[in-house]
Amino acid sequence: MLAIHDERQALHRPLTRIAGGVLKPNLEVPERIALLREGLALAGIDVVAPAGDDEGLIRALHDPGYLDFLENGFAAWRAIPGNGPELRSSIHPNIYMNRRPDDLLGRAGFYQADAGCVLVEGTWQAARASALTALDAAARVLEGESMVYALCRPPGHHAYRDKAGGFCYLNNSALAAERAVLAERRVAILDIDVHHGNGTQTMFYDRGDVLTLSVHGDPAYLYPYYAGYADEAGTGAGAGRNRNFPLPLGSDGVAYRAAVRAACDEIRRFGADFLVLALGLDASVNDPFACMTVNDEDFARIAEDISDLRIPTVIVQEGGYVSPFLAGTLAAFLSGISR
Repeated sequence: MLAIHDERQALHRPLTRIAGGVLKPNLEVPERIALLREGLALAGIDVVAPAGDDEGLIRALHDPGYLDFLENGFAAWRAIPGNGPELRSSIHPNIYMNRRPDDLLGRAGFYQADAGCVLVEGTWQAARASALTALDAAARVLEGESMVYALCRPPGHHAYRDKAGGFCYLNNSALAAERAVLAERRVAILDIDVHHGNGTQTMFYDRGDVLTLSVHGDPAYLYPYYAGYADEAGTGAGAGRNRNFPLPLGSDGVAYRAAVRAACDEIRRFGADFLVLALGLDASVNDPFACMTVNDEDFARIAEDISDLRIPTVIVQEGGYVSPFLAGTLAAFLSGISR
């Protein structure tokens, strides 16, 4: 297996998040990269930089006004006297009012779905590099590699076409899938991050050409709260093409593995010949979010179940946060999937 990573991903360094009504240190920090690369080294996997620099698919999949905000919003924010080092809105649209204003703070609220996706110096460069990493990994699988790991940071599965959310800015997994669709592959996206892949689901919800599946903590009690329920099955051409497997918080590896196996059965029935695996490691018992109790051996067994699909696969890194155990968890998963 080969791994792809772009060093520019470290340019995004958010400072804070809101938790319990107070500002706390942000958990989606560049230090994640060092730990994930340590995991790759433990698994004996080489890392190379992405070969391409074409933004075409990024601009096709995401809204132009949103991309302009990501690229230029922070500089405009810092040009206003008295503003701080992070662009975070204090007002957001809702079901009763959802017009895009011209004012910068209003646009921030329109394009930032929550308080976890601040803009700072370097956000655009890092998010763009993360997206290009996923696209390059997909291209390599389309060219004949059986499996490629994309070390993407910041993550992407909460990003909508026109909104950032949950530490995510550009939807890396959706971009990898779209590249395969354009190559006339039958694509499935399997998201095993502990948080539902709401942005990815939305991008394909009314399309019949991509099967989207997500195994995650029950959104009745966990971010993103407003999507990820079992009755969300797609609409229009996408009817029946979306499956969610929400699990009670605190679920162990047995429950998580059973849900992943059920998702794999759906992939087989769909007849996918290209898999995008949105790999979150935050279901780990050692993750600082402490949502589930999946251990490293469980991750290795889950990886084996996915490997048994025998489908060309792009692994796109999503969540999994800084802890002394993150590298070992990634190594355990990769050892299972590459057996």
